[in-house]
Amino acid sequence: MIIPVRCFSCGKPIGHLWEEFKQRTDDGEDSKKVLDELGLEKYCCRAMFLGQTDLVKLTGKFKKS
Repeated sequence: MIIPVRCFSCGKPIGHLWEEFKQRTDDGEDSKKVLDELGLEKYCCRAMFLGQTDLVKLTGKFKKS
């Protein structure tokens, strides 16, 4: 699944922050610290990031023939 451009609940633009969040958490930084530094204070926006699952690689295996 691709990260939405805006938060579903409050409407804050969050899509542009996903790549930096993903890179920094993959490098081993604490996700709480990264979310705080990116300015995501509301729990709805934080939930969008923490609940995100990359399904692009999984769905790429099932090609339509």
